[in-house]
Amino acid sequence: MNVAEVRELFSYNAWANRRMFGALAELPVEQYQRDVKCSFGSIHGTIAHIVGAEQLWLARWRGRQPGSVLKGSDVGSLAELRTIWEGVEADRAEFLGDLTDAMLPSRIVVKPTGGGEFVHTLRQTVQHAVDHSSYHRGQLVTLLRQLGVKPPSTGLIVFYRDPAARS
Repeated sequence: MNVAEVRELFSYNAWANRRMFGALAELPVEQYQRDVKCSFGSIHGTIAHIVGAEQLWLARWRGRQPGSVLKGSDVGSLAELRTIWEGVEADRAEFLGDLTDAMLPSRIVVKPTGGGEFVHTLRQTVQHAVDHSSYHRGQLVTLLRQLGVKPPSTGLIVFYRDPAARS
């Protein structure tokens, strides 16, 4: 994997997140906030987890060890959460602009919020971050379907088929 491929993956990730934020903005607040007994309680909790994890990984790549991950209870609304995500996207774009191929095999120490310590390459963690967001967007797709809402297509192959997505 090289830097161009990393940047492409994060372009995909941003595109998919924008599509998901757009779909969630159409939901009535009650459905968006309803406890549906999923991993993070609600649709709000799940999208907050995506944003929080992306924020956390970016901090780790910059050499910081955040103490906690953003949770749904930390943010009142989807609009507020989207503003936070847009800030994360801007910060990540800056990070990716400075990223070089030589940096990808560098090792970073990861101290998960649940304890322990692991060493991974930067390349492994950027791949994980995109995979993690995709996984939880998939959960959101299921939750939207359970509400009778047609979810957005957020698959990587759909991104590749959409010329406007990469412009």
